[in-house]
Amino acid sequence: MKKIISTTEAPAAIGPYSQAVRVGQFVFTAGQIPLDPQTANIVEGDVAAQTRRVLENLTAVLKAENLTFSHIVKTTIFLVDMNDFQAVNEIYATYFTAAPPARSTVAVAALPKGARVEIECIAVSDQKPAGGQLSVDVGE
Repeated sequence: MKKIISTTEAPAAIGPYSQAVRVGQFVFTAGQIPLDPQTANIVEGDVAAQTRRVLENLTAVLKAENLTFSHIVKTTIFLVDMNDFQAVNEIYATYFTAAPPARSTVAVAALPKGARVEIECIAVSDQKPAGGQLSVDVGE
């Protein structure tokens, strides 16, 4: 069964998508850009400041399901400029201090609202879903 995850602690979706979806023990987040959840504006500052905001937004989405960065098994980073890779990597490393997840980094032509970085993730809960159901039916 598919569960939609939403929190006011992270920016609201700016299109027809969910902040995250849980299926069984897996949580799939939408890509987070550096929007301030209170103003819905891109945070001011360099790519390091944007990366911090993105990771804080992911923290909030995961927290809505009682998950932390230790539950993340895969991330995908989208960068407008690969010259930002080192700065993003330095901030990213402060959030994943032990047993970092698998990761892909992709260069893209542009991101919504002029963001320089976007990150999405897949997390796995150590808690079974209510009722212990492990089979998945995502049909609507």
